[in-house]
Amino acid sequence: MSQDAIIWKCRTTLRKFKADYAAYVEQFGPVDGPARFYAEQQPHEERVIEGNMLQQQGILALFNLLTGAAETAFSNANSYIGVGNSATGAADTDGGLLGASKLYKGMEATYPIVGALADKKCTWRSVFADSEANFVWAEWTVASGNSDAADNLNRKVDALGTKTGGSWQLTVEISLA
Repeated sequence: MSQDAIIWKCRTTLRKFKADYAAYVEQFGPVDGPARFYAEQQPHEERVIEGNMLQQQGILALFNLLTGAAETAFSNANSYIGVGNSATGAADTDGGLLGASKLYKGMEATYPIVGALADKKCTWRSVFADSEANFVWAEWTVASGNSDAADNLNRKVDALGTKTGGSWQLTVEISLA
C-alpha cells in the first residue's frame, strides 16, 4: 500500500527571562553576549505549544523554492518571527499577523537550523529583548521578511501572556513526517 500523506507538525517553545538579552549583546558583543546570557540566566517560565496553521502564501513560497522560482528564502538574513496581539482564530488565508500591536524580529545567530535527516525539521528562533514587543502576545508567525507583506509560513493563535519587560525567546520547530 502506498502512502502519500505528509504530516506537518509545529512545536513552539516560549522561554521568559527576567534579564535583558540586548544588554548582554551590547556589553559582551554578538558572539560572547548570547553565550553569557544563556550561561548566566535561566528562564523563569517555559511553555511548549503544539500546532499551527500553515498559510497559503507559505505553501506557495515552499513550492517556489522547491522549483527554483523567484522567492525569498527563509534564511538567517530573511527569516523573522512575528508576534502580535490578535486573538482572531487562524485561517490559512491570513497573510500575516492580524493584531494592532505586532513586531517581527530577526533570527538569533545560526538560525534557522535544519536538523539532521532523521530529525526532519527546521528550527527558527528569535529573542525579543527588554524594550521589544511589550504587549499582549496572542499570535505568532514565521515570515520571510519583517512585516505582514512578507511571505508568512504559518500562524498560531494562543494566549502566551503580556510582555512588560525582560527577554522572551520564541523557538518554532517545524517537522515533516
